[in-house]
Parts: sequence; C-alpha cells; structure tokens
Amino acid sequence: MSEINVAAVREYLLGLQLGIVTQLERVEGAAFLTDQWTRAEGGGGISRLIEGGNVFERAGVLFSHVKGTTLPPSASAHRPELAGRPWEAMGVSMVLHPRNPYIPTTHMNVRMFVATALPESDQKDVFWFGGGMDLTPYYVFEEDARHFHQVNKDALDAHSKTAYAEYKKWCDEYFYLRHRKETRGIGGVFFDDLNLPGFDASFALTRAVGDAFTAAYMPIVEKRLSTPYGERERGFQGYRRGRYVEFNLVFDRGTLFGLQSGGRTESILLSMPPMANWRYNWTPEAGTPESELTTYLTPRDWI
Repeated sequence: MSEINVAAVREYLLGLQLGIVTQLERVEGAAFLTDQWTRAEGGGGISRLIEGGNVFERAGVLFSHVKGTTLPPSASAHRPELAGRPWEAMGVSMVLHPRNPYIPTTHMNVRMFVATALPESDQKDVFWFGGGMDLTPYYVFEEDARHFHQVNKDALDAHSKTAYAEYKKWCDEYFYLRHRKETRGIGGVFFDDLNLPGFDASFALTRAVGDAFTAAYMPIVEKRLSTPYGERERGFQGYRRGRYVEFNLVFDRGTLFGLQSGGRTESILLSMPPMANWRYNWTPEAGTPESELTTYLTPRDWI
C-alpha cells in the first residue's frame, strides 16, 4: 500500500475550495466572505460563504483539517476495531441553496480520514476516503439530471468502469428519507471507506469527483438563472427545503461526525437553507408542476 500523504491531500483540497469559489463568484458577481477558525482540540478550517446573494441565497464552501484523540462513533461505525484511536480528518464540503427555485440545490463533499496508530503498539495508520455529490431540484428538467449524471460517470470511468453504477446506487440508498419513503433529490454519486486500491489510486478517484463538480453543476445554474418565478415557486421551494433539513439533521453522517467531534457548529450547520417551511399533511394538487416532482423521488437510471 502506498504511503499516506496528508500534505498532498491538504494542498489539493485548498486548491479545490479556491477553484470552486472562483467559479461561484463569477456567476454571483460578488465576493464570498472568508471566515478562518481554529479548533481547541486541534486543527481548524476556512469557511467561504455568501448569504443573501442575487443567485445564491446561501452558499458555503468549507475546508477543514481537524484532529482529535478519540475517533467519534459516527466515523468508526463501519470500522469498530479503530474506535478509540487518535485521528485526523480533512475535507471540502459544500452546499449551495440558490434563490431561483428552478436552479437545484446541490451538495458536494470530498474527504479523508486517518486513524493513527496508538503509541507503543503494533498498529499501523489507517486511511480512508469518501465523498460524492448530489442534486436536489424543486422542478426537474430531465436534461439537467442527465447532464449531472453523465459528468459524474465520465469522471469515474477514467478510474473504474464499475464505479459510477456502484456509487450511484450508494447515493440513492444513502440520500433516502426513510420516514418519507422518498429520495432527497435525483441522486448523483456517493462513496465512503475507500482504501483498498491503495492511497494513490484512492486519492486519484476522490480528486476525479471533486474536479467534476463545476462541470456537473455550473452549466445548470447558467441555463436556469433567468427562468421567471413567483411566490408560488418560492413557497414550494421552501416546503421542499424542509425535507433537506430533515435529512441533514436525522441521517447525515457528516453532520453527526461534526457535532460528535466537537466541531464548529456554525460551519456544520451552514448546510441548512436560510429559510424553509413545513405544511401539515399537504400534498401538491395533481397535474401541477409541483406534483410532478414526486415522480422523480425514487431511484431511476438517468443515462
């Protein structure tokens, strides 16, 4: 297995954050705020964000590199033998909540964990990568969904001809609201616990996902940016954003890890939409554009 290179991953992630923010600032026409922070137990991060923008009502592109003495339960759930080890984690995580309801909300994350060997033991440092991206539209345009999935498939095919199918299925199953019996959106790709190919190959695949984000998402933003909308569309957007909140607070492993590890609450919850609403026992009227969304909230092949 190739040697773990923490410095190379950190350098890549910082460059990824900068590159994505640059593209978002171009569309927004305004600069993102920068908020640097440190963590008492070790490490820190850089939060890049905008609130109340013309294009993005809230957008956060976050880099973190944090360390701790005991791996939190959410990070060791699939690796119980690593529980209690010192650890470090780094990643770029982002959620974009556009103002226009015809532009989908999106999430992307790429990350690496290292569980370090305990002193005076015969253990070895153990690494794993994870990440992915998914799309959460309010009004579905099938050509946008196919584009998003095609870019992801092309990026992964360069490393494995089976990865896209595997990671798409994983995404469909992960971003699923069991209490609602619906997917969060139209999916994308998701993977975790990646280390079997070795460090170099695992890192390369993770970079492929991170580097594909702007090509997958930005053309959709630019295509839908000028679509007219009114109070009805904004109201439905707020209602569907409520589902996003439910998933992040009930099921999301990243949110759980951040809170369990004593992470920075403001950065962790930056993924929440600035406004959302819930309606009691409400469903869209049959035959409306809003009711059409429900036909897409189940796994399907897009390409």
